[in-house]
Amino acid sequence: MNIAYVRVSSIDQNEARQIEALEKYGIERWYTEKISGKDANRPKLQEMLEYVREGDTIHIHDLSRLARSTADLLVIVDLLAKKGVHLVSNKENIDSSTPTGKLMLTMIGAINEFERTNILERTREGIAIAKREGVYKGRKPIEIPNGWDDAIKSWQSGKITARETMNRLGLKPNTFYRLCSKNGICKKIPKKNSKG
Repeated sequence: MNIAYVRVSSIDQNEARQIEALEKYGIERWYTEKISGKDANRPKLQEMLEYVREGDTIHIHDLSRLARSTADLLVIVDLLAKKGVHLVSNKENIDSSTPTGKLMLTMIGAINEFERTNILERTREGIAIAKREGVYKGRKPIEIPNGWDDAIKSWQSGKITARETMNRLGLKPNTFYRLCSKNGICKKIPKKNSKG
């Protein structure tokens, strides 16, 4: 099946130009939404990604309509590849079912990895310079939230789950378990209470 995804950034923008450019592909199903590309919550995109099946082809006017960033694009392309779905971008003339299209997407992936590595390297260099000059403070210490002792006692006694403890304290899992580890608490929790 030929499927099209059309997105414009705001309500006052018109999607007619994209639709006209894609009509030549004999589109059988259209997914259209008016939402900013910066928004991670794009309902029609998610609906389309769940709907597509092996052998389908998704048509877009250009790559910026589909993804928020290069990294986002690669995640979507990888998902489509695993489902056996092809991607065709009209403007960039990319077709993932062809060797040239696959090469183009591989090059985009390589550029993204190169950019990511450079950012990490610059970050490390910056930290090293800051340490050398004595201005690097490191990660800010995590403060114990109010109600910590009572919540931990309830968790240890099995009255509440780990998830309920995190919610009560307003902590994310990583922060919660880091605090537990730092205070030697996690080791004291019975296995049956460590879930959730």
